[in-house]
Amino acid sequence: MRPGMLVDAGRCMACYACFMACKDEHCGWGSALTKPQPEMGQYWMNIVEWERGDSERRIKTASVPTLCEHCENPWCMAAAKDGAVYKRPDGIVIIDPEKAVGQRQIVDACPIHAIYWNEALQLPQKCTLCAELLDDPEYPGKEPRCSEACPNQALIFGDLDDPDNLLHQRMAIRHYTPLTGFPTDPHGNVIHVDVPTAFLFGTVYYPEEEEEVCIGAHVKMVCEDGTVYEQDTNWAGDYEFEWLPEGKKFHITITKDGYKPIEIDTETGTGTHADHVVGMHYLEEV
Repeated sequence: MRPGMLVDAGRCMACYACFMACKDEHCGWGSALTKPQPEMGQYWMNIVEWERGDSERRIKTASVPTLCEHCENPWCMAAAKDGAVYKRPDGIVIIDPEKAVGQRQIVDACPIHAIYWNEALQLPQKCTLCAELLDDPEYPGKEPRCSEACPNQALIFGDLDDPDNLLHQRMAIRHYTPLTGFPTDPHGNVIHVDVPTAFLFGTVYYPEEEEEVCIGAHVKMVCEDGTVYEQDTNWAGDYEFEWLPEGKKFHITITKDGYKPIEIDTETGTGTHADHVVGMHYLEEV
């Protein structure tokens, strides 16, 4: 078995049950794999939140559970000395609580800042995927505390080697969206899906004097890389394209029988400012 965690950001509602379960499990006691997690200043399961959209007309929020990815080729392991970070045969990456003392460079090596510095112990620490529990034959849960506590299946623990596992079933119907910040795709034991990238949103109206939204106008959007996106405006006259690449230019064409086409050039931003509300567009009769 290769234990893995699927993080479905689209289902996360920022209830922090996973965060509290991690604290409950790791604060106050340690094991051969890790020292106790401090009550303050460390987030082995962190909920990264931000506001999406650049206009009051379309504001959404995103929440992404973020933990150590247990990377295929861990940057922390490359930075460590004397085998202070090692990867188990099942893919779980462990920081040795004895050998890693004083090695702050291990913290700095993580591209998503999922490793924390314990000042009192002079020790880098991070998520172990609850390996100390998975190794215990008497532990009834057989999964990490965070996924066990999640009420909305935003965290799914399973066997990465089993194609029939729920983890794989969810991967097949979601957008694979690795966390930004990685120099390369980590391909680790933790997989993120439905992490928001960028959206473009707008509304189509009939001629301005009618003060009426246009249902069923066709919106075609072409990215500078050649990718084509198409949809019709909904009951509110809105169109919205999600899962777009960041930092790209787009050309939008809006058509409706009996009306002149509308041509718009726009672009997405990057990072938490990737999303853009294109605005309101009014049709003109031919």
